[in-house]
Amino acid sequence: MTSSTPTTPLTELSTEELAARLQTARTDYAALVERGLKLDLTRGKPGSDQLDLSDGLLQLPTSTKDRAGVDVRNYGGLDGLPEMREIFADLLGVDPGQVVVGGNSSLTMMYQVVTWLLLAGAPDSPRPWSQEPVVKFICPVPGYDRHFTMLAELGIEMVTVPMNEDGPDVAAVKALVSDDPSVKGMWIVPTYANPTGSVCSAEVAAELMAMPTAAPDFRILWDNAYAVHHLTDVETKSADALGLAAASGHPNRVIMFASTSKITYAGSGVACLAASAENRAWYLARLGFASIGPDKVNQLRHVEFFGDADGVRAHMRKHRDLIAPKFAAVQEALGSRLAGLGIATWSDPVGGYFVDLNVLDGTASRVVQLAKEAGIALTPAGSAFPHGNDPDDRNIRLAPTFPSLDDVVTAMAGVAVCVELAALEQLTA
Repeated sequence: MTSSTPTTPLTELSTEELAARLQTARTDYAALVERGLKLDLTRGKPGSDQLDLSDGLLQLPTSTKDRAGVDVRNYGGLDGLPEMREIFADLLGVDPGQVVVGGNSSLTMMYQVVTWLLLAGAPDSPRPWSQEPVVKFICPVPGYDRHFTMLAELGIEMVTVPMNEDGPDVAAVKALVSDDPSVKGMWIVPTYANPTGSVCSAEVAAELMAMPTAAPDFRILWDNAYAVHHLTDVETKSADALGLAAASGHPNRVIMFASTSKITYAGSGVACLAASAENRAWYLARLGFASIGPDKVNQLRHVEFFGDADGVRAHMRKHRDLIAPKFAAVQEALGSRLAGLGIATWSDPVGGYFVDLNVLDGTASRVVQLAKEAGIALTPAGSAFPHGNDPDDRNIRLAPTFPSLDDVVTAMAGVAVCVELAALEQLTA
């Protein structure tokens, strides 16, 4: 959390002082509205300058064959180009033989996995999950909204646990899985989690892989979307989920996902899945009914563009140079107005795409409304919780990558005004 010059917490001000501060905040907000802003901090999208970094892809590939001489324009290669599998394997710390490289979207691969678990069950399932009376997933919160909407669409119940700085609350997870066989799975964004920026430690990961579960086919869906998205020169390494699972005697427990969506082109990158031999074979068997092979031309294009995993790492340092100043601007704007007031805390992430803002309980929806009326679009309050329901109405996900740096500075100064105004409205009500 951030800190700045100490300021008297608003809760310690007198009634008269609060009234005066409220009037000042209202004046500042009126001036904000008069500016007629039109700024968007709703989604964690790359900015155009980030996309420009990958424009060399448009001249690739220069060949139509992979290194084995196979024509990439043709059918086949269901598990993807070996060269692309090697790049992902290096980045994720897994064996290339554990990797399947697909199309542009890891979210699509996740949806396939969950759907096929419902329709067919896992290799170690007593029956398809759809034949169970109830299927539940553990969802660390705050978390990734698209994970939650996917489960809601498929009729899977969601139970929440806190997302701590070192990963999901292990004690809470163990309590849920130990005696309830309907708890079949769990989401994790292990590195620079969406939206908290938390990193699942090796110790927490080891406990998750080793814990006894009532369901024999319990799965952890390990969405390593931000594995190489560092904001500093300290490049955090992700926990070895597959290795820990195998060592614990539960090799099938974890299925890992990643993509280049925020590395090259968000709409035409390359996604992958990594899993045990049994899970990998299970996935490919299902996939074989739906596809005769992925877009290997695009995979070869990426192989030529990067060369190897070190090429990806070098490319991501260019991304860091573009977006780190935007994250610094968020810290400056929030700190300069809100530090010491006792009405907000926020993350200061070292990687990923988001800043996690927690405001005074019961005011997040009001902050988002005020921002909207001032021309600043924020992700709806509660989006980082299943069904959009934040029971405390305090969490807001900030996404500073897409706007320009100047727009981030302007928008975040406005957000800080809205946070203080909403808090003062509540404290003086």
